[in-house]
Amino acid sequence: MNIHEYQAKELLAKFGVGVPAGYPAMSADEAVAAAQKLPGPLYVVKAQIHAGGRGKGKFSELPADAKGGVRLANSIDDVRADAQDMLGNTLVTVQTGEEGKQVNRLYVTDGVDIEKEYYLSMLVDRATSRIAMIVSTEGGMDIEEVAHHTPEKIATIDIDPATGFMPHHGRAVAHALKLDGKLAKSAAKLAKQLYEAFTTLDCAMLEINPLVETKDGELLVLDTKMSFDGNSLYRHPDVESMRDETEEDPAEVEAGKHDLAYIKLDGNIGCMVNGAGLAMATMDIIKLNGAFPANFLDVGGGATTEKVTAAFKIILSDPAVEGILVNIFGGIMKCDIIADGIVAAAKEVNLSVPLVVRLEGTNVQKGKDILANSGLPIIPADDLGDAARKIVAEVKEAA
Repeated sequence: MNIHEYQAKELLAKFGVGVPAGYPAMSADEAVAAAQKLPGPLYVVKAQIHAGGRGKGKFSELPADAKGGVRLANSIDDVRADAQDMLGNTLVTVQTGEEGKQVNRLYVTDGVDIEKEYYLSMLVDRATSRIAMIVSTEGGMDIEEVAHHTPEKIATIDIDPATGFMPHHGRAVAHALKLDGKLAKSAAKLAKQLYEAFTTLDCAMLEINPLVETKDGELLVLDTKMSFDGNSLYRHPDVESMRDETEEDPAEVEAGKHDLAYIKLDGNIGCMVNGAGLAMATMDIIKLNGAFPANFLDVGGGATTEKVTAAFKIILSDPAVEGILVNIFGGIMKCDIIADGIVAAAKEVNLSVPLVVRLEGTNVQKGKDILANSGLPIIPADDLGDAARKIVAEVKEAA
């Protein structure tokens, strides 16, 4: 789960991390009220969307030379004008894709007198089973270019969760950022605070870009992104309450309500499978046969007829879907239950695209009989290879 910048800063501040003063706003009037609480005279008005690259982004409804999603305002009137410009319009960045994201929230912060910008992020490194703290002296909007052209300017410090954050980790961060004296101590302290926040909140990723050194010799988090392990949210109701479903794919939100694992993809063949590994194999074999999957959808091992019906509706809510492949290996999940759900869903949604079904496992013959006697144009398949060939052929023929 992702959250907005202002929410992430609220959480980090609870761990003692230094952040500039700022307030969220949902309207131009609220943006003005937020600015009036700040000392000024420089304000920063920031679009709040779940994507990076906001500063270089462009609003699709505004002229090409209009400013992006992070703006400096020199007066309260400028704050209002910027808020009116951004709210309700679509911001397109390198991370949103061409469709962009509508800006519904703003964050108005105090201006900061910047001496130097740095980069710091944390993530779970699956290769080492450790937490990786990634730092660079080259913070700012072009960190991707740094990674591509001068990777030697990026350092990684691995932290073993069995021992936790140790003093030498803090010194390593300060050294990598080429800091000494008071700033080195501040960097080590900050790194420890960030580690505590990361582990306590069950983060999956924490990125600070930029981390800035001010003219007064302080380190402040100027911008940050945080994402969380969805499996741990039951431990953090305060974090879960920060979820903004308007930033998420509506189909993925609906799938979550039915305990379905669904991710929208760019292809045209919808997939409904039980088991993540089998789902990945199904998507691979669709591509092997010259087509592309429209989604990843795992109905799990204990799906009911109602759950399968919901899965079907979610797949068909994607207008790009031109055919559906159902691939079920019945263990705990019984094939006749899946078949009942398929028939119920197909009748309820008035199925208008080709449907290929491969069933194997517990009660497989009962499941096949249900499909065969349904009166629906369901195409049976003997195995996964046969199923993929049939659905690709059906979609190509329909086109």
